[in-house]
Amino acid sequence: MMNYNDFVNNAKFYLDKKIHKISNLANLSAYIFNNLENINWAGFYLIENGDLYLGPFQGKPACSNIQMGKGVCGTSAAKREVLVVDDVNKFSGHIACDSVSKSEIVIPIITKNGDLLGVLDIDSPINSRFDKDLAKALENIVLQLVDIL
Repeated sequence: MMNYNDFVNNAKFYLDKKIHKISNLANLSAYIFNNLENINWAGFYLIENGDLYLGPFQGKPACSNIQMGKGVCGTSAAKREVLVVDDVNKFSGHIACDSVSKSEIVIPIITKNGDLLGVLDIDSPINSRFDKDLAKALENIVLQLVDIL
């Protein structure tokens, strides 16, 4: 695994204002999935009509619709804050799309004018996989994403 500074800096190679949003999200989810150790899912849920819908991702098939305020993704989106869950089985209302997942991090995608576009969701098959340094790195990648959307 590369250091987090390189991880953030190299993400820009997968983001391009000139290509479609879905293409950017697809490449970014593949980049994250292939460059973080001990994860089993990385992808996006996009907001539409007040709910989150499955967007580009890497990993096993996932839940296709999450209501705002439900599960880790819906809670992160509703609160507009990063959520790091060390043990998903202890998160009230956790939505288990993959029973192998043990920990999760969700970063809301918020535009500069305050619109919620969706969330970046990453799952791990080990407990306590995500720390503050990685959370900050992922937040910085999401900021790069917002800059090109």
